[in-house]
Amino acid sequence: MIVGIGVDVVDIERFGRQLERTPGLRDRLFVPAERELNTRSLAARFAAKEAVAKVLGAPAGMNWQDCWIGLDENGPTVQVKGTVLAVAEGKGVKRWHLSMSHDGGIATATVLAEG
Repeated sequence: MIVGIGVDVVDIERFGRQLERTPGLRDRLFVPAERELNTRSLAARFAAKEAVAKVLGAPAGMNWQDCWIGLDENGPTVQVKGTVLAVAEGKGVKRWHLSMSHDGGIATATVLAEG
């Protein structure tokens, strides 16, 4: 059963400027394993995290550190803990599906939550 679908797009250049302008933003939005990636990859991961938030109804108090994008043999994966995990479990999410892409200055992500 599909619990929800979320989609987000990010302007890569604008996102890069925000990271440069705002000290600490990279540390607030990304876990240590993500922080050293290039801006294009960070923008796609941010789009994925936003898509997860949309699936969950953009819960108040969501900690960005409680959602990160990992990699396994099949590609990118949604990983959750803490605040995000609690909301996901409350909605019956058992499995996440993620697709990310970037082209022409735009990063995009689609997340499907399965129950």
